[in-house]
Amino acid sequence: MTSSFDPSLDDDHPHEECGLFGIYGHIDAAAHTALGLHALQHRGQEAVGIVSYDGEQFHSHRALGLVGDNFSSEEVISQLPGNVAIGHVRYSTSGDTVIRNVQPLFAEFKFGGLAVAHNGNLTNAYAVRRALIERGSIFQSTSDTETIIHLIARSEYGRVVDRLTDAISQLEGAFSLVAMSGKKLIGVRDPYGVRPLVIGRLGDAYIMTSETCALDILGAKFVRDVDPGEIVIIDENGLHSLKPFSKKPRRFCIFEYIYFARPDSNIEGRHVYAVRKNIGRELARESSVPADVIVPVPDSGVPSAIGYAQQSDIPFELGIIRNHYVGRTFIEPTAQIRHLGVRLKHNANQGSIKGKRVVLVDDSIVRGTTSTKIVEMVRAAGATEVHMRISSPPTTHSCFYGIDTPEREQLMAAQHDVQQMADIIGVDSLAFISIDGLYRAVGEARRDTEMPQYCDACFTGDYPIPLVDREGGGLPRQLSLLAERD
Repeated sequence: MTSSFDPSLDDDHPHEECGLFGIYGHIDAAAHTALGLHALQHRGQEAVGIVSYDGEQFHSHRALGLVGDNFSSEEVISQLPGNVAIGHVRYSTSGDTVIRNVQPLFAEFKFGGLAVAHNGNLTNAYAVRRALIERGSIFQSTSDTETIIHLIARSEYGRVVDRLTDAISQLEGAFSLVAMSGKKLIGVRDPYGVRPLVIGRLGDAYIMTSETCALDILGAKFVRDVDPGEIVIIDENGLHSLKPFSKKPRRFCIFEYIYFARPDSNIEGRHVYAVRKNIGRELARESSVPADVIVPVPDSGVPSAIGYAQQSDIPFELGIIRNHYVGRTFIEPTAQIRHLGVRLKHNANQGSIKGKRVVLVDDSIVRGTTSTKIVEMVRAAGATEVHMRISSPPTTHSCFYGIDTPEREQLMAAQHDVQQMADIIGVDSLAFISIDGLYRAVGEARRDTEMPQYCDACFTGDYPIPLVDREGGGLPRQLSLLAERD
């Protein structure tokens, strides 16, 4: 499939890789997995897959496109029988999305079948993959998830959990994964806990998924987060936990709170919506400006804009309206459509901003292309002043832990200071929340510079996990790495 999507029409934001869902012990496992993936659609919109097990054999359906386009019919769900299933939604970072990269990946081993779905990025995947190929492994995809499968296959241990533990011990990176054998559902988080994974209950059934919003859609009860470095095994005897890896400092991705997670999710003990409002309040305390109206850049800027408006006592208005029905392959991007640009997705609500001093609140600036177009649109609608406030610190470094970001030379904040950025974007003033302000918003007094409480490498350049492939020189471009992760 060749996509007609043009990057100039997309939001200028980082993109998460994928969402995970697994359920054990429910007669309608596949149907519940599809519903859970619906709730996680924001984490990946290009491909979806579900694998189930009925006690005798595995069943799989993988497809390009959205969950609702591929798993809404009874005919499809009926082909996925069993009381255990795992599913995955994927965001492709570069090039075409192809079916061979769609997860969960499945393989037959000496011990039986195993399906694996993965969220994050293995920072030594290229080096491990190259070594495996030299030893005779044959890869069928460009996904680093397949590296995990080959390591499991080559492990000399007997039990599937021991093989998985052996495989993971050879990997570096930020990841969560769910796996399913004929008898078990298994969940794993990397020792730093960078990517999220939670446990839920639905009656007697257990669930493991990326966010609590996927539990809510089923009426399931949140039990707890999977701990960093923990392997959770669910089988006919209930839930078991192993912590076989050496303890590392906890470094959960702080951008999950800023942008990636759904605002109605609870992650790592914090309500995402409340954190985003706190970010807006801190932003107003640090960089208030006289204005008539606070306007979010929808949809991700809304909670922070509410917090900013409450703290500054300036009215909140939906001064920009988003069209939610523009898909990533909406139309062949002719020159005329490219010229329309951001207006395909956003339109100024003139009655709310004409003749007013406007503060635009957004979650981040990456390349700055969308921000420039938004500002032009708001000025054209009659705003007398346009100020922009960003609910994250400047994005100055690329991410190699499962988030799609451009090379550093394409990051606006890596090439320009704040005043230069303001001039390029065309605003009267521009301000970002400080790194300490961001930490205060998530409940910390400040960022501990000796032992940071979160992974914030995209703002600070402090990479907590070794970038083996990058430092080894095997991957000359950021997109080469991004194209091979899930």
